[in-house]
Amino acid sequence: MGSLGSNNNYEDGIISSDTVGKVITCKAAVAYGAGQPLVVEEIRVDPPHKMEVRIRVLFTSICHTDLSAWKGESEAQRAFPRILGHEASGVVESVGEGVSGLEIGDHVIPIFNGECEKCVYCKSKKTTNLCEKFRVNPMKSTMASDGKCRFSTKDGKSIFHFLNTSTFSEYTVLDSACVVKIDRMAPLDKMTLLSCGVSTGLGAVWNTADVEEGSTVVVFGLGAVGLAVVEGARTRGASRIIGVDINSEKQIKGKAIGLTDFINPKELDKPVHEKLREMTDGGVDYCFECAGNLEVLREAFLSTHDGWGLTVLLGVHPSPRLLPLHPMEMFDGRRLVGSVFGDFKGKSQLPHFANQCTKGEVKLEEFITHEMPFSKINDAMQLLLDGKSLRCLLHL
Repeated sequence: MGSLGSNNNYEDGIISSDTVGKVITCKAAVAYGAGQPLVVEEIRVDPPHKMEVRIRVLFTSICHTDLSAWKGESEAQRAFPRILGHEASGVVESVGEGVSGLEIGDHVIPIFNGECEKCVYCKSKKTTNLCEKFRVNPMKSTMASDGKCRFSTKDGKSIFHFLNTSTFSEYTVLDSACVVKIDRMAPLDKMTLLSCGVSTGLGAVWNTADVEEGSTVVVFGLGAVGLAVVEGARTRGASRIIGVDINSEKQIKGKAIGLTDFINPKELDKPVHEKLREMTDGGVDYCFECAGNLEVLREAFLSTHDGWGLTVLLGVHPSPRLLPLHPMEMFDGRRLVGSVFGDFKGKSQLPHFANQCTKGEVKLEEFITHEMPFSKINDAMQLLLDGKSLRCLLHL
């Protein structure tokens, strides 16, 4: 077991020494079937096994990946009952045998794309944040060590896990490779955003594309990830940041963060890529596709300048269709790459990013549009479904 260290979180009642090594009964929002309202009820959470960590979740939020899984849009997402959620922050309650670098009381954020720090991918000097065992895997619904669940109903029936995290619960168990320790001075409520959306979008600008000062950028889809791209482009000094969305109301928040221009494709009499080429003297330097739509992806690709334009794919595409590109179109110098978790190595790079956010180098407050108690989680999901929120922060 991990030691408490010099900072005693037992004193403020967030965690208790009485729970270490024991099964915990707590509240969780359980998905029992595709599209059914989540049921907030008491469940049982087992102690962490070897190389696992149990954390007390203090804040969580909902992203479109959670909605996709809730709707059961693919076979991989139909493991029910299940505890969804992968954006959160909290405190370590207990640690299993063999865990190093994490102690009881540490402030942490869970990550769906883990980093074991030991495999050939984690040790590679190539630019990759994949991990052999703990990379994001939508098929995974149990723990890596034994293929079993750490959640169960009060009558003993197993409840499946989700994306290495399962944060729609007051307590959750994760592989230690998916837990990132952050500075205690970091505001835990805002740090929730680093578990997915903000890290994914901003990291795509900083790490994947490495956007230079003075560059031109276009963002297709102005949800939380798309707006994180806008924020990343702003911090890099992009000369022009153009947002594309079929909801014109999105430009208000976008321009508050850093958009210089906005286009609603429904208001055009020509393809979007033709309009963008006219606006930018032949096309933009960098394009980020955050919509998860193949037709949009093609428009994004064609919106970049031939010779050097780079399109970064960020949207989740549930469609079985393949890329709408002809191989010969790649000979014009345009490139297309995908980015997972913004190419951040979670455990080794995210703590520094958290410090940058704490210092105000990145604006996080713009992304939290609503706050609610955890009991209102279904209302929060509906807000996101209706396009009325970016991130609703749920207090557990």
